[in-house]
Amino acid sequence: MITVMASAAAVRSTTAIAGARDTARAFLEGLQQLAVAPDAADTVILVVSELVTNALRHGGGRCTLELTAHPDTIEVAVPDPGRHVPRMRTPDVNGGTGGFGWPMVTRLAHATAVTRGASGGKTVSAFLAR
Repeated sequence: MITVMASAAAVRSTTAIAGARDTARAFLEGLQQLAVAPDAADTVILVVSELVTNALRHGGGRCTLELTAHPDTIEVAVPDPGRHVPRMRTPDVNGGTGGFGWPMVTRLAHATAVTRGASGGKTVSAFLAR
């Protein structure tokens, strides 16, 4: 079994979301034996963008991006110091308060998980097809 993991530097501002996407692209391009189909790569990058954005907006303003390539899946994990877990809610089409991201992530992923940290915070993970 081959597993490849990368961990990006801490993300601390909304301008760093593009950097998180770039990190994900570089990670996916660096997988040689575990190549990822172009459509699957686009999905991974979209989920990275959404989870990092949500962590910055709702999880305390900073996070870390962790990417792991498993034989059949790509795992996107985003630890942040926030205590509130993602939840389904009715998207706000008029007020601009969001509500679209978590439902999208749960539809795109084979599985999602939220793990609370022992000293606070949480890690939100999505497992995506390769």
